[in-house]
Amino acid sequence: NLSTNFLSGEIPNVGVLSKFRSTSFAGNLDLCGEQIDKPCRTSLGFPAVLPHAESDEATDTPLPKRRSRYIKGLVIGAVSAVGFAVVMLACFIWLRILTHKERAARRYTEVKKQVYQEPKAKLITFHGDLPYTSCELVEKIESLNEEDVVGAGGFGTVYKMVMNDCGTFAVKKIDRTRQGSDQVFERELEILGSIKHINLVNLRGYCRLPTAKLLIYDFLPMGNLDDSLHETASENCTLNWNSRLRIAIGSARGLAYLHHDCFPKIVHRDVKSSNILLDDNLEPHVSDFGLAKLLVDDEAHVTTVVAGTFGYLAPEYLQSGRATEKSDVYSFGVVLLELVTGKRPTDSSFVERGLNVVGWMNTNGGIRDVVDPRCPDADPETVEVLVEIASRCTVANPDERPSMQQVLQFLEQEVMSPCLSEFYESHSDRS
Repeated sequence: NLSTNFLSGEIPNVGVLSKFRSTSFAGNLDLCGEQIDKPCRTSLGFPAVLPHAESDEATDTPLPKRRSRYIKGLVIGAVSAVGFAVVMLACFIWLRILTHKERAARRYTEVKKQVYQEPKAKLITFHGDLPYTSCELVEKIESLNEEDVVGAGGFGTVYKMVMNDCGTFAVKKIDRTRQGSDQVFERELEILGSIKHINLVNLRGYCRLPTAKLLIYDFLPMGNLDDSLHETASENCTLNWNSRLRIAIGSARGLAYLHHDCFPKIVHRDVKSSNILLDDNLEPHVSDFGLAKLLVDDEAHVTTVVAGTFGYLAPEYLQSGRATEKSDVYSFGVVLLELVTGKRPTDSSFVERGLNVVGWMNTNGGIRDVVDPRCPDADPETVEVLVEIASRCTVANPDERPSMQQVLQFLEQEVMSPCLSEFYESHSDRS
């Protein structure tokens, strides 16, 4: 018994001392050790040995409870990692969207335009690849007369301009423009001049004279689809069934580009056969899209100035004057029916019955009875598919119509033949 001996320090846990009870050390206030359940302190004042109670709790914890804590830790860590990954993925997608919009905006602002101005004329070229001086172009434009007229439309008269080296361009004299400054008009043209696609007519430049505003386009030698379908004698019609399928798919490509790849997106508002021009290979090029109002309102995506041609206009557009992408889809569906039937949407045989081509197709039961007789090579299966796509495009409810991107996918998947696929693959580098 070592009680009341004024001992101090740590009690060794060896020999007989390890067998002494705590009462054997009573009265020694400066002693510490496991025998008296009093932890010794380090020089910093913290316990060097944990009390038995805490140690026992750690060692006596049941194995299932420790395993449960371990599993909870793993679950919390996994959930945190997944949450972090989702947040990072969302940030990545958002950045990609912003980057895409910025690139699209830069396409509009980085046009290699060249400006030539004199007291009586101003010329802007958008791509810098015209092999002519500004003086040559202005001189040729000023010399255009009625003998050079090749067409006229709702927006103005079209002239054929032939340069001294036989280079040929189409010059559209604008008969009407929106109210506003020339700077605003030219800014919109600069945006349009930056848009290049194999199935869109290329806007080369703009000329402002004291008496007129003129747009310079590439010249398409085969004219427009309307003339090829309706003004050509039956025996001279060059549009066989495969050519019509190619025109349908190419036109869909051009419109889908305007709706889905341009920023801000562009609604054409006047999709019709006379606004689809053909080159030497009967490749279609959608024209006059640049004269539609650009969509700037990201929420509404509508314009409220009625344009277009009777027979092609969607019902809701006629009623409200609100043009959307779905209005263009309806008009494109009418063009598809025009390609199938070879008839104008307001053909006299329809009008006599109070119908247009859409109403006529809905009341006509036989597919073979509606096919243009000048297309004996028309495949019944592709005819049926084309009519089905057209019917989807021309449903009365615009919300039920597909987008132009979906229309293009339908055409490519269901209609495009191997030969057409090879054609588009070989021409893809031109887009």
